[in-house]
Formats: sequence, structure tokens, C-alpha cells
Amino acid sequence: MSDTTAPAAAPDTEVVARVRGATKSYPGVTALDGADFEIRSGEVRALLGRNGAGKSTLIRLLSGVEAPDAGDIEIGGTPLAGGGIRRAAELGVGTVYQELSLVPELSAAENLYLGSWPGGRGRIDYAAMRAGAEEVFAELGVDISPQTRVGELPLAQQQLVEIARAFRARPRLLILDEPTSALAAAEAETVLEAVTRVASRGVGVVYVSHRLDEIRRVADTVTVMRDGAVVETVPVRGATTARIVSLMLGGDAGQEQAPPRRRAHAGGTPLLSVRDLSVPPKVEGVSFDLYPGEVLGLGGLMGSGRTELLRALAGFAPCGGTVEVDGTPVARPTPRAMRRLGVGITPEDRKGEGVVPLLGVSENMVMTWFGGASRAGTVLPSRVSSLGRDLIDRLSIKASGPDTPIVNLSGGNQQKAVIGRWLHAGSRILLLDEPTRGVDVEAKAQIYGIVRELAGQGAAVLFVSSELEELPLVCDRVLALRAGRLHGEFTGDDITLDNIMAAAMAA
Repeated sequence: MSDTTAPAAAPDTEVVARVRGATKSYPGVTALDGADFEIRSGEVRALLGRNGAGKSTLIRLLSGVEAPDAGDIEIGGTPLAGGGIRRAAELGVGTVYQELSLVPELSAAENLYLGSWPGGRGRIDYAAMRAGAEEVFAELGVDISPQTRVGELPLAQQQLVEIARAFRARPRLLILDEPTSALAAAEAETVLEAVTRVASRGVGVVYVSHRLDEIRRVADTVTVMRDGAVVETVPVRGATTARIVSLMLGGDAGQEQAPPRRRAHAGGTPLLSVRDLSVPPKVEGVSFDLYPGEVLGLGGLMGSGRTELLRALAGFAPCGGTVEVDGTPVARPTPRAMRRLGVGITPEDRKGEGVVPLLGVSENMVMTWFGGASRAGTVLPSRVSSLGRDLIDRLSIKASGPDTPIVNLSGGNQQKAVIGRWLHAGSRILLLDEPTRGVDVEAKAQIYGIVRELAGQGAAVLFVSSELEELPLVCDRVLALRAGRLHGEFTGDDITLDNIMAAAMAA
């Protein structure tokens, strides 16, 4: 790709935001530790760091969502001084978060003016609102009719409406948190063009993303954070991927790469074979094999297509290409067909899709297959409890009893119960989407042990994670997914965080 990076903001331009010695702690963790940060008018600053590096905390402080425990924050030379979101907005901070906050039933213009309607005496001036929206869209080069209902717009244009809403307030500083994570590459281009236009009007832009190709396209500089501290800020032009990865990982990365007990497959028929799998518009041309007794890691950052790929393999999304289970082609993967073939999936959204909160632990674990808990078509509660108790013991789930509502369990124990559901169903192929998200260190180690044990018993496990550092700890082989395509395969001593991170981020 050609280098289209704009020249960095001149050093004599206005500093639109400055953070000095910011510290922020939460129970048991220091999220920011003496962080310093500065951005100038017209500059696009990429913000990079691993999960837990402190990026989100820094954004919340700049946005006024939270106040630092120590340190100072200035917007346009004026102290924010814990004034909150309203004070930050008054000083010129606009923030667009990863999750859209639009009202689908309202028009694009109404969303732009949400909470600040033009007019007076209890009446809204719709003509002024439409004219204002047209002006903002024109400035950003956005081709959206102000009268179009937002719910009818494609996702990329909804993201542009979010940016336009923040830009309408004429901010000094615009913070964009993973604005393209849910978009395909072609859709993301329209967002990047809008970001460039925003910066050309003198707005400082903080751009949070892990997509290095986007960062090279739109950013002037990149600030790398690690362990709650700002490590370094470097010009994007000339910063190699290896250099950025090195800054993100630091000198202690090797300590996290202790190799797990590895198994190499001995050939033969894979349990799962995928060829040229496509899930428009997020996944294209993915091919791989998964063997009995193997833990295959799939490492990808936010927006890489990980979840879309797994959902397609489990039959929850239409896909192109071919899928074979144990050598037999699956003409049309559906949830029922894949479940009968022995495929089980633990979803990324455990709370929303993985558990039924008010049902007991045992009910949650046997609900996929009631055959072992029923007689003559009738589910027997005593049998459900008995089966649940066995699974609770086997997986070391901490629960007061099999009938305890699963919502009362910790995240780690809920996750073990979701995995237990597929053990009960006798699944041979496990698709684990972010199986350790939101669980503590002890629970993570237990889940790693469960995964290795299942592989030792002949199951094939596809272990998907955005926390790339955990893949060397549990996987026999790792594939790197970037922008919906595979960009590297690692085995043995090559399964290192450096290698996986570089393949998942490289432009």
C-alpha cells in the first residue's frame, strides 16, 4: 500500500489536550501510572496497546467520564479538574465510542441534534436541523440524506453519523474508539476519509485501533501504552511493525511464552476441514484443518472476523466455501446439523448468548441435549441435578449446588459451565470464542487445563482469543487472522507472542 500518511502537525500548533502524571487505580489494579500525553491541533494520534494497557482509562479521563486520582488534565489550556462529561464537552471534547449510541427510529438529522434541538418555545425547527445536518455532512464528505432513518443505513454510514454528531459541536479534540472494528475494509475507507477531513479542520483526533494498515493511512503519530504507562510516541512514517510490536510487548514478553505440553498430529483425517470459507463482508477465503487431539489457536484483534468465522462454522451464519466434518462434506451448515455432527460453540458474549441466567447450573449444562436426563420424553429434574452434579465435580465449578442459578456464579465458573454443556452433549469439535474473557487468573489456568484435558481425550479444539498472549500457553498450533484472512501459521517454538502479534497487526 502506498504511504498516504499526512505530515505530522507542526510543533508550534496549539496543544488541544495535555495529560500530566495521570494516575488512576481501581480495586486491585493500577490502570494508569503517571501517564503523560499531549496532542496538537490537526494531529491524528493513534493510540495502541494490549488489552489492559490503559487506553480506555486514558480516554475516560480525557472525556471527563472519570477523574484521575493524581495528575492534571488540560483541554485547550484549561484544567478539566474533574468537571465531568459536561465540562469536557464545554471545553471541546467529543468522543465516539466503539458501541453505537444512535436511535435507529430517528432520522440522521435528529440523531445529530439529539438533546440539543434547534428552535424555541417548545417547538423544534426541523428546517434548521436539516440544513445544519447537510452542512456537517458536506464538510465531512458524507453522502447521507439528513431525513433517512438511521436504522435503514448500513453500519459504516451509521458510524459516520456518530462522527458527524460529535463534529457538529466543533470540538477541539475528537476521540474515536475502534471506529472501524465492526466494518469490512471497503466500508472502513469512508470512515478514514472522514477522519482525515476532521483533522484538516484543525481538530486533534485520538484514534484507537489495532489495524496498522488504517493507522498508516490516517495517523501522523502513534502513542504506545503498556501496563498503565505511556511508553513512547513515535511518527507513523518510518515506524516498522516490529518496532511497534516491540513497544507494545516490552522486554518481559518472553516470560509469558512458556510452551505448553504440545502434541503434533500424526496426519490422517482431520475432524474439521475448512476450504475457502467466506462470510461476507468480514471473512474471505479461509482454509485450515483441525485434527483430533489438537488445540488450534486462532489469534485476531478486534474486527478481524474471528467471531463471524466461528458462528459460520457452528451454522449460525450463512457462508461460502466447503466444510467437512470427519471427512464428510456438510452441504449447508445449520446449528442443528453441526450439533448433531458433534460441533459445540461457546459464544463470545457469555452473558447474552451463553447462559440462561435464572436457570440452575445443571439446567444450563444439560439444555443442549436432554436425552440423558429424560425418560419417555419427559425431563426428570432429579436426573438433571445428578448429571449437573457430575459435571460440576469434573470441571471444579464452584457452586453451592446443581440447582443454583447460574447468574450467581463468577464469570470463570459460568464459562466452565458453558464448556460443560458440550461435554454433556458429547461434542468432538469445540469452537471456543474468547473462553477466558472476563475471568480471573485462577479461572483462566483452570480453563486452559480443561481445554488440554479435552484435547488429550481426542477432542479437536479451536481456541479463539484477542488476548494473543494466552495462545502460546495453551495451543499446539496458531493461525493469525487479520481483516478476514489468514496471515500466518505457527507451530512449535515459533508460537511466540511477537510472531502472532506481528502477523495479526501487520499492514
